[in-house]
Amino acid sequence: MVRGPSLHRLRQRLAEGVPAGRGDEDGVRRQWWAALATLQEDFLLPLQPLRGLWIASPLPALYEPELLRQLRGWVWTPPEVGSVLEDRPPLLPGSLTGQARPADAAPPGFERLILDEDDGTDPFLLLFTPQFQVAMALEGEPQRRRLILRFDPATLADALRLVDERLHSRSPEAARQLRSALKELGALRCEENTALTFWPRLGERLAAMAPSITLQPVVQTQAPREGGQAADARGELRLLEALTHEVRTPLATIRTLIRLLLRRLDLPTGVRQRLEQIDGECSEQIDRFGLIFHAAELQRRPQPRQTLARTDLTALLYQLQPLWERQLGRRELGLRYEIEPHLPPVLSDPSLMETMFGGLIDRFTRSLPAGSTMLVRLQPAGSRLKLQLSCVNPPAEGTAAPTAAAPSAVGPVLSWDPLTGSLQLSHQATQQIFHSLGGRLTERAGQGLTVFFPLAGAPPQPGA
Repeated sequence: MVRGPSLHRLRQRLAEGVPAGRGDEDGVRRQWWAALATLQEDFLLPLQPLRGLWIASPLPALYEPELLRQLRGWVWTPPEVGSVLEDRPPLLPGSLTGQARPADAAPPGFERLILDEDDGTDPFLLLFTPQFQVAMALEGEPQRRRLILRFDPATLADALRLVDERLHSRSPEAARQLRSALKELGALRCEENTALTFWPRLGERLAAMAPSITLQPVVQTQAPREGGQAADARGELRLLEALTHEVRTPLATIRTLIRLLLRRLDLPTGVRQRLEQIDGECSEQIDRFGLIFHAAELQRRPQPRQTLARTDLTALLYQLQPLWERQLGRRELGLRYEIEPHLPPVLSDPSLMETMFGGLIDRFTRSLPAGSTMLVRLQPAGSRLKLQLSCVNPPAEGTAAPTAAAPSAVGPVLSWDPLTGSLQLSHQATQQIFHSLGGRLTERAGQGLTVFFPLAGAPPQPGA
């Protein structure tokens, strides 16, 4: 049987005419992740609604759920990964909550193919939409590694030809499906200035992710000018955004690999439990750093409150209850709900509320001693609904409980909790995020957290 061209040959074709690389593995991997983020956040998501297709190896390169739902894909994976996946696509990074996909939800539309030994494992991605086409790859010997980005039609056409030959020899049905998907896209329009726009955006993202950080002395010999303080604050926020991205990206990759393993039916019970624990911890930290990134964005580039929609807060809380129970259970904490029946909808942004609530619960429970129970109470309060988090059923008297200590501010977004040794969103940043969601947060020592949301259709209140 004719095997068709290897994927190594595909990467070689993409590299034709590209200057030799001088990078090491860590450097080009950073470039790869920055290019993926630039591609998805700056170029694809703004094209909504979107249609197109992608081809990748050795794992799905795209991680934004919205893109995975809309685009058709093919991914070559190592044999051991392919045997794990069975007949269903894996849950992919990008979902902030880490919740399982509902049974009736449309699965990400991609097909899995198996890598050969001579294909290599360097990543590549081919992506085609009617308005935007690109080929990406990593290639080169050690210490001569390089990131390749190609936008020219001739190279993209050759890359598609090699993929078609490979599929035709090994997976004729996949070859037919790819040809059909390309035909459905119709005429492809390639903007001549795409590369001129992409490279500067990528450079900006890499500059923000720069690994070498010069630390300034804490004590200054003279007070800086006001303009200098503002510039320093903006620099700190950009650095914070870059660091949160650097943390979330590898965690998302780890979570993807964990979920691939969890699809195996022969895992020992103890191993499965450990993997599920790792999956949960990854999801929590992805959520946490996603909130920090969002808060830094609001501080650096303040935006008017977005358009809010009718939101069934009761249904959302019940939907999140199993996830929160597992999250709190890992800390030996309980969860109890008290929600009044037949509550009206509120005005908010449900896509962000889910993430924000996760961060709020993490913030509230960090200092609770093991054995406590968190009470979530939702009730009407005039023209608003009041959501309150409080601690009930604390440990029995005589159990050592931590002594509360005031968090210390670390810039405009973060605060340091000396009690738990953890960083968390500052009160100011948390308030600002809830304000952008239509809510108002109050926080009093010993009384828990309270958030007020306006009822849908209620007249605006002063100071809301």
